[in-house]
Amino acid sequence: MGNVDRALVRDVGAVALASGVVGVSFGALAVAAGLSVWMALFMSVVVFAGGAQFVAVGMVAAGATPVAAVFAGLLLNARHLPFGMAVADVLGKRWPTRLLGAHLMVDESVAFALAQREPGRKRAAYWLCGGMLFVAWNLGVVVGGWAGRTVGNPELLGLDAAFPASMLALLLPSLLPPKEADASEGVRLKATKGRRVALVGALIALAATPLLPAGVPVLLSILAVGVALR
Repeated sequence: MGNVDRALVRDVGAVALASGVVGVSFGALAVAAGLSVWMALFMSVVVFAGGAQFVAVGMVAAGATPVAAVFAGLLLNARHLPFGMAVADVLGKRWPTRLLGAHLMVDESVAFALAQREPGRKRAAYWLCGGMLFVAWNLGVVVGGWAGRTVGNPELLGLDAAFPASMLALLLPSLLPPKEADASEGVRLKATKGRRVALVGALIALAATPLLPAGVPVLLSILAVGVALR
């Protein structure tokens, strides 16, 4: 635990709290769609992919077949392929550890790991973030499931906005201009490319949101990475 400092715990805790809030939203929506609290919890423990879970529940509630819902979830989580390659060294070499690490692989755990420079801190950030989000998400699902029995339309609470807001808060510092002390040519170029990629990715996602199912616009926004390669 020597690689875990208070700042890392604070940042991960804030994201985990946001994850729990969104978990409340999912639990309430799942119950409203006809799932029991325990079915929603089982799905969250086994799948642990918020976007895919929202899509699957929404599709089944709309009359889609379970096969179609599973396919949509796999498509949405296709981004885990490059994620896995990016954090392969973080997960270790033992298969039990790699399997558990793969299950805890979410956008936030990958982002926190890649933000660290030292290998030890990468591993600490990944496991801390993945573990805290797993606990917070599933606790939120249980709370939301029980609360969903009394809330007519859980979407009116706007809980789903907490997660994007927390991600924006994490991303914002990397998009700001570098400090004068760090304003070397390489740092400025990297910051400029980062802002360009973020802007293009956001525009792609916003343009595709009214036309495509939930989660797919996020996948399309990966095309913005091509801007950084030019």
